[in-house]
Formats: sequence, C-alpha cells, structure tokens
Amino acid sequence: MTIETIKVSRRQFVFGAAITGAGLSVGMALPLSKTLAAVPGSTRPEVNAWVVVAPDDTVTIRIARSEMGQGTLTGLAQLVAEELECDWDKVTWEYPTPGENLARARVWQSFSTGGSQGIRSSHQYVREGGAAARQMLIEAAADVWGVKSAECVAANSIITHTPSGRTTTFGKVANAAGQGVPPTTVTLKDPATWKVIGQPLPRLDTLEKLTGKQVFGSDVSLPGMVNAAITACPVHGGKLASFDAKAASAMAGVMSVVAVGDDAVAVVADTWWHAKTALDKVVITWDKGENANVSSASIDAFLTEGLSAEQAFVGNEAGDIKAGLARAARTYSADYSYPFQNHATMEPMNATAVWTKDRCEVWCPTQNGEAALAAAAAAAGLPQEQCDVHKVSLGGGFGRRGASDFVTQAVKIAMTMPGTPVKLLWTREEDMLHGYYHPITKARLTAGLDAEGNVDALHVRISGQSILATLIPQGLRDGMDPVVFQALAAEGDHALSYTVPNLLVDHAMRNTHLTPGFWRGVNVNQNAIYLECFVDELAHETGQDPLAFRQKMMRNHPLALAVLNKVAEKAEWDKPAPAGRHRGLSVCKAFGSYVAACAEVSVSADGKLTMHRIFAATDPGYAVNPQQIEAQVFGSFVYGLSAMLYGECTVQDGAVEQRNFDTYPSMKIAEMPHVDTTVMPSGGFWGGVGEPTIAVAAPAVLNAIFAATGTRVRHLPLKNQALRSA
Repeated sequence: MTIETIKVSRRQFVFGAAITGAGLSVGMALPLSKTLAAVPGSTRPEVNAWVVVAPDDTVTIRIARSEMGQGTLTGLAQLVAEELECDWDKVTWEYPTPGENLARARVWQSFSTGGSQGIRSSHQYVREGGAAARQMLIEAAADVWGVKSAECVAANSIITHTPSGRTTTFGKVANAAGQGVPPTTVTLKDPATWKVIGQPLPRLDTLEKLTGKQVFGSDVSLPGMVNAAITACPVHGGKLASFDAKAASAMAGVMSVVAVGDDAVAVVADTWWHAKTALDKVVITWDKGENANVSSASIDAFLTEGLSAEQAFVGNEAGDIKAGLARAARTYSADYSYPFQNHATMEPMNATAVWTKDRCEVWCPTQNGEAALAAAAAAAGLPQEQCDVHKVSLGGGFGRRGASDFVTQAVKIAMTMPGTPVKLLWTREEDMLHGYYHPITKARLTAGLDAEGNVDALHVRISGQSILATLIPQGLRDGMDPVVFQALAAEGDHALSYTVPNLLVDHAMRNTHLTPGFWRGVNVNQNAIYLECFVDELAHETGQDPLAFRQKMMRNHPLALAVLNKVAEKAEWDKPAPAGRHRGLSVCKAFGSYVAACAEVSVSADGKLTMHRIFAATDPGYAVNPQQIEAQVFGSFVYGLSAMLYGECTVQDGAVEQRNFDTYPSMKIAEMPHVDTTVMPSGGFWGGVGEPTIAVAAPAVLNAIFAATGTRVRHLPLKNQALRSA
C-alpha cells in the first residue's frame, strides 16, 4: 500500500506550525490534585483503565505517553478507538498520572516518550485496552437484553443485537460495563479492516492550542504560588563555593535566596521577574574545578586521538577487514566531525512543586512521568506512594525533557517553603549552559575498492561520547554502547542499509565533561551524514552514478531500497535537474523505519545556499495517521537542517559559549525548502516516525552541495564553511 499524503506549501507549513506550536502565555488555575479514576457516583464511568464513557457517549481515552507536538496523543487515541469501535467525533483525552499508575500496578505500563517509541512500543497493549473495553460494553448490553454477547456487535459507539436489531449506546451501558469482569484475552482486528488507524484524522489537541486553553508548564498557576529563578555553575562538574545575598534579599518581592544542591543558587519571589532581577544581584563564587581548563580545542584533540587508537568497541563486523583493505585495488579515506548541540526547546525547563512532610506533588512538562516521579520522591525524601507528577503539555522536548534535573531543583526549592507551590522557570541562558547535549563525535571512514570500483571493505571508526556511559551505564554491553552504532548496526531497528563483504564499525569512547543526552534522532544524525556522504564520495571517486552505486550495495535490503528508489523517482533522478540546480541522495534505517531523501539545491557564485526542495519517503510499517507522519517529516527536517546550518555549541574555559538564539540560531522561513513527502507503509512492523526522518535531510543536502560546488563538506555546521559555486 502506498499513501501519497496531502501536499502543503512551505508557507502554509511554517505559518501553521507557528500558530499551533507556540502556545499562549496565560495563567491557568489547576487543582492541587487531579483524580482521573472513576469514583462512586461519578458521571464518567470508567470501563477500564484506558476508556471512560460519559452518559452522552463522550469517550475519554487515557494517554500515558507525553505529547510534545509530535502527534503521539492523537495516534494513540486512534489505536484505542479502532478497537473500541467508538464514534471518533466524540473522543477526547486526558493524562493519568504516574502516581496512579504506580497505585494500579502500572496498568498503563510505560510513561516514557522518546526514541520514537510512543506508538511502536505500546500499540499492542493500547489496542488490547480498547478491545477489552469494547468487549465489556458488549457484555453489559447483552446482559441487559438477556442474550448471548456473541450475537452483538459494536460500531460507532452503538451496540446492536444482530438477530433482533435492538440497539443501545455506549453511554447507557458504560456504568454496568465498568462493574464487569475484564476479559483475560482479546482478539485484535485484522489491519485490513481498520477504519480509524491509517486515516489522516485531525489532531485532538489543536483547538486547545489555538484557543490558549492548552496548559504548558510555564502556564501553570496554583493558589498562593510563588516563583523561582535559578543559576548553576556554568562549568559542568563545578560547585558552589559561596554566595552573598545581601543586596538581592532587600529587593522588591524577594522571599528567600537559597542554595540548591551543591552547585546552584535560587531566588524565590512573588513574581518570576522579581526573582530573576534579584538573582542577577547575588554575588556568587564558583569552584569551577579542573573542567575550567577544557576548551573546544582540547576536546577536538581528545577525539582526534581516538580516530587512530588501538582500543575500540566493535559494533558491527563481517569478513576480514584487514585482509579486505590489504588486497584492495585502491583505498580511500575521509574524516568527518559533528559538534555538540543543544535541544533549545522553545519553552525553557520548568516545574512547579508543592512539598509537605507527608506529600509532594509536581506539575511539569516531562517526557517520562515515571522518571519525574522517581526524581521528585528522591528529592523530597518521601516514598513514591506519597508523591505524584501531573504532566502538562511540552513546549518542545526533543529528548531534553527525558531528564528530570529541573524537577529535582523545583522540589528542593519547594522544601524550603512547606505547603507553598513554587514554580521554577529557567532562563534561556541557563537552558543553554545546562543542557544534555547532542554527543560530539568524529569519524574516520576507510574503504577498500576492487578493480571495478565496488566496495569490498569498509572501516568506520567513531571517536566520541557515549550517552549510555554517562546516563545509563547499566545499558552498556561489556563496556560497549550499542546506541553509538545507530544506522550502522548489523541488525535490528538501526541496521546498516548496505552489504559490504568485509566490514568493521567500531567506537573509541571519548567522554568529555559536558553531559551528553538523547537529542532528537540521537546518533543517527551524525552516522547518516558520515556514511551517506562517504558513500557519495566513493561514487564520485569511482565515476559512478550515486543512485546506481547505492543500489548495487542494497540488493539485500529491499525495504531500504524501495524508499531510495521512491525519492529518486519523485525527483526524476534520471532526468537533468533544472538549470543551476543539483541533487543529492541519502537513505537509512533507523528506529525501525526506512527513510530516504533527495535534495535539490543551488549555490550562488558568492556561496549562498538555496535549498529548493526535498523529496522524502518513509516506510514505518504501519502508518497510524499519514497526515501526522507528513507533519513529522516537515518538523524533523526543520530541526535537522537547522542543526546542519547553524547548530554548534563551543566550549571556552569549561563553559558553553552560546547563551541565546543570537548565537545559537534556527533556520528562517525563507530558508526552508519545499518538502514533498511520500508515506509508503509496507505493513508487518511498527517503526518510528519523528526521529528516523530527521537524519536523511542533512546528508542529502550536503551531497547536493558537492554536486553543485565540487567541494565536500565534512565538518558542520555549514555557517563555518565557505561555499563556492562550481
């Protein structure tokens, strides 16, 4: 099955994204506790943990994963609604809390939203939740009628007794259904019969964003709430030596100046601005430690050494790489690099906390409610059963809000004012200084070519950071970080899309003092650039067409080859490009999906790059909502191309130098190419969407730049490179 999604112009896309993605900065009053489960006498009976049905047939679907603009909320609701057989026009949603999940034996399972896992790792049990609720509603109706449930069917929130034609609605039997015994097994629908899954339905949260009703973390307003601003040691690993709060304490609205942990100072005041301006007056002495001697130059030397180091962790190996390179008719090598990058979400980190000796509650935008709950409980010194976290919508996540450092800070500050809600909001500068940065790496790629120009041997050496070694050391495998090898692995969700007889992909782990994190797309971003640009180099070095060159090595990878062929077809690769324009290709498998891109660019005589259009194709196996997938491709390309053009965090005296968007910009509307997206689900598997697609835009553009200029860009961002038209 091939789905050609609706084409949206560049201007329509950017304008629409600006409206629906920004949110309105207004105060929203929230209760101190939000109970979602059914209670005696409730007018919203819970059928099961996933489904609540009101007497008017309104269906509330509970969503455990976080919504940060990627459409997961609507996609998950579609999965439940498909099996539930409810009226989609009457569907709404709500978040359960991780505290409720804990109290109910993790009935909603994982709250973590990252790694493009929102749908692909929960589709089974989410659909089973909808199917179970449908079966319970049918059983309840059958009991009322005194008939066999097997004689009844549900469709569009109506239950029908087939032999007699009698009907009733979900709302009329929901209360009775909730009292029934849940089925132990359910049968899910055949994908061929899906009516809701696979449809480009409008998102459930758009109207609330447009009207300002949507609550983001910075919107939270609680009775008696105070505000906090914070600053931490600018050098990662540094400590707080001392501070003088005399001048700040005397300023208007200031309530307290407190140390937070061993590396930060916060001011609490009646308004955030009063807190921020007072914080600027606190005289702070930092113990920056030995990391104050680190610079971009020293980090570069550290990683360069790793390119030729003897010891390295092997991530993918086939044949005999030494023999393959030794017998090659010709060898070819190139070095690439990829910098630190900040997530730079539009909404800086924030959290609101209330603490007493018996209870702690937090309101925050988080990608992992359970991790936020654990962090809150640890900071509060309370059992998790005495704490809870209320998720609100995220003003951007991209992996940054999978961490909970800002939750810990908010709770620690709230503990100094028992019973008082404290809202902590970081400045943009604080957000830039204390990110979980995209890992910095370098790569040396060496190919052994036979007499016919075929790749007989390939060695990919990566030198750089390991996210797992820093954040999740228990995830290492005998010291090796498997996440480093995304899109280069031997098999699985991130398998290499080429077959090379003699192959070695290894990693010289070189961890710096800056904390690495799961930046959207993670290691696929640089690995796709390294491999796809190098493959392009090999094609040009051997005088072969870049498409044909790839096709030869992809014969054993039919699904990856299919998306590559699709973008080539859409771009009319077999025909000359329009005058002055040049094309570039890229393809990879990541997060379980197959993605490809063909970029068309021009470079003026004075080096100005214009990205005219990018053709994209993605095969996620099953496409829950094609329109959302297309939107994710657009958004991913904005993020990935911004990184390619401008994304770079440099280090001087141990601290990140970029402090705001004047030195860490994003691409402008005029720079965004037209994007033509093909969604081509082949079925049989569930792949990710947002993260795999981010990786192919940049290498396709970089390869097109080479076609235009004859100059190969191997080090990003482009703002540091001088382009000249050939």
